[in-house]
Amino acid sequence: MSQILIIYTGGTIGMMSDPTTKVLRPINFEQIMDNVPELEKLNCKIKVHSFDEIIDSSNMNPAIWSQLAGLIEANYDAVDGFVILHGSDTMSFTASALSFMLQHLAKPVIFTGSQLPISAIRTDAKENLMTAIEIANAKKNDRARVPEVCIYFDYKLFRGNRSFKYNSSKFEAFRSPNYPILAESGVHLRFSVNDIRQPDEDRLIVHKNLVSDVAVLKLYPGISPKVVETILTSDVRGIVMETFGAGNTTTDQWFTEMLKTAIDSGKVILDISQCKVGTVELGRYETSRQLRDIGVANGYDMTFESAVTKMMHLLGQLDNPKEVKRLLETDLRGELTIS
Repeated sequence: MSQILIIYTGGTIGMMSDPTTKVLRPINFEQIMDNVPELEKLNCKIKVHSFDEIIDSSNMNPAIWSQLAGLIEANYDAVDGFVILHGSDTMSFTASALSFMLQHLAKPVIFTGSQLPISAIRTDAKENLMTAIEIANAKKNDRARVPEVCIYFDYKLFRGNRSFKYNSSKFEAFRSPNYPILAESGVHLRFSVNDIRQPDEDRLIVHKNLVSDVAVLKLYPGISPKVVETILTSDVRGIVMETFGAGNTTTDQWFTEMLKTAIDSGKVILDISQCKVGTVELGRYETSRQLRDIGVANGYDMTFESAVTKMMHLLGQLDNPKEVKRLLETDLRGELTIS
């Protein structure tokens, strides 16, 4: 019988309302099990690793991502797949980070959680948890059906580094507009075989070093030189720049000159669109041609979550800004589509 490791970090799925204060408080995994007796019917053995301190996902950070990667590395040969229970607010950040940290991954790493606590009558937690385990356990010809870092939520399986949380009040909390879902749960589990990545090597390499010296420059009409200068001259190595439409910015000379000065000083600037659907096309319009010419990296259709964590990952591996830029523009884990 196969074996699945559940890693319990926290999140709404593991909350219960205090009868006195009505405030949600975290519970331990044994209490979660008490609410899902159906787990005993699954055709797999379940191991559990609970964090010593159950955390709200708003407190997630790169050190915890490294801890998660280390847990997967330590248990990789002993289990067939992983399910990580995680708060939904930063789930796409953690899933994106782990996708870059786990090179040549050949086993499922499925994130899930819920919008309502598992003890609530109308909770979405039970279905999310049960199906996430089924997907982590799914094999064909003795190989994992989905050897990727994914998010399972509301009957859909998303590639982790293509997803983002878009809704805080619906069970349908996540979307992936620039890449198809990898599986859908109904009467049957239906896998989108042609959209699932397969490992090019069956030899896991874990990259735990992340550098969080990353700033975000989100553009808006009328942004002042003072604001831009403050961000571009800050003590960081990488900047994710959220631009308009297909990667466009103002053509004002002061703006271009500030970007060029930052790049010449060794900073890496990555251009992603503020639009949730579509891709950056540097050079398509006059308003982005100068960005390409001065060395701004093209983020194509990466999500914000993927762009930030990919930057942290590459800065942790490389010192050469030009090599970081080259790999930012390279599809490493299915996170972007080069048009």
